[in-house]
Amino acid sequence: MFSIDKKFFKKLDWVSLFIILSIAFLGLIFIFSATYKSHAPYSIFFKKQLFGILSGIIIYLFFSTIDHRQLIRFGYFLYFVIIGFLIFTIIKGTIGMGAKRWIHLFFFRWQPSELAKLLFPAFVTYFLLTQKENFNFSFRDFLPILGMLGISTLLILKQPDLGTALILLFSGIMLIWLAGINNKFFKYGMLIFLILAPLSWKMLKPYQKRRVSVFLGYGESKKERYQIEQSQISIGSGGLRGKGFLQGTQNRLLFLPESRTDFIFSVICEELGFAGALVIIILYLLLFLRLFSIIMKIHSPFIQLFAVGTILHVFLSAIINMFMVTGLLPIVGIPLPLMSYGLSNLWTTFISLACLNSIKIQKIN
Repeated sequence: MFSIDKKFFKKLDWVSLFIILSIAFLGLIFIFSATYKSHAPYSIFFKKQLFGILSGIIIYLFFSTIDHRQLIRFGYFLYFVIIGFLIFTIIKGTIGMGAKRWIHLFFFRWQPSELAKLLFPAFVTYFLLTQKENFNFSFRDFLPILGMLGISTLLILKQPDLGTALILLFSGIMLIWLAGINNKFFKYGMLIFLILAPLSWKMLKPYQKRRVSVFLGYGESKKERYQIEQSQISIGSGGLRGKGFLQGTQNRLLFLPESRTDFIFSVICEELGFAGALVIIILYLLLFLRLFSIIMKIHSPFIQLFAVGTILHVFLSAIINMFMVTGLLPIVGIPLPLMSYGLSNLWTTFISLACLNSIKIQKIN
């Protein structure tokens, strides 16, 4: 199933790994800043994230050694297990911040919906591989995939976790588009969405409705608009060069909610300014350009589909998070990959990136 030899480290994509670790350790530095207290500088969040990164490196190397064909096959069957975990989470999950998204595992909480994002590309690829040898599918071939995508999205929405549900839904739809589903699906899908929009609005939780209203300009500064306005103040007050490390007043005086998680980019902007934000954006661009250059060299359309799927959720999450904290999109609770605090998301990202590295190392296409 997996193998490692003396040539493994020579074949390893050191360029992408260097960028990945650069982003992750920069995130760790600003988690330190976001949780810093003079009497206890190294918070439990900083320690857990450090453990997450160090263990994530081991996870990355381990999954890089596994034959990606086995990853696709086992990922397909494991996805059914994840559906079971999503159902279990709704029934017996741990409640946090008003949502039931986690399952307790010893000293940390595990979020099954993160694995749904990770394994869905394997589910799609393996299912299509079992249908036809060539890359020519009818709409009927996609029906089971659409059904599973719909079930997964609804289960995650039920927790509720709108951000993860949207990432899974968008990346899933992009995958089936790349697999060649008829364009009529999108035309009819948009029509159905417009017809069902009023019903969808009623299904949203009150706090989710408030977030959409805030995005449209409604709400009071000290109530509904507080979080996004504090984020924008943090970003704007950083100026060109920022206020300096540990000198961000919005962060230090606790005006900025969720600074260590979804709004870590706002902390960076306040303390390092536009220059720091630009460095982060460039690092993400370099990473995705490197990953897409690897994908373009894959000859098999099935393996290429799997490779794209492994990084789609990372790509979408990075873009949506930055747009979210600047007010260009509604706040939907999506962490910044590799930078936001959270072990489930961190490990999922490491595994996703390792799957693509596995394809490069084995040079099987």
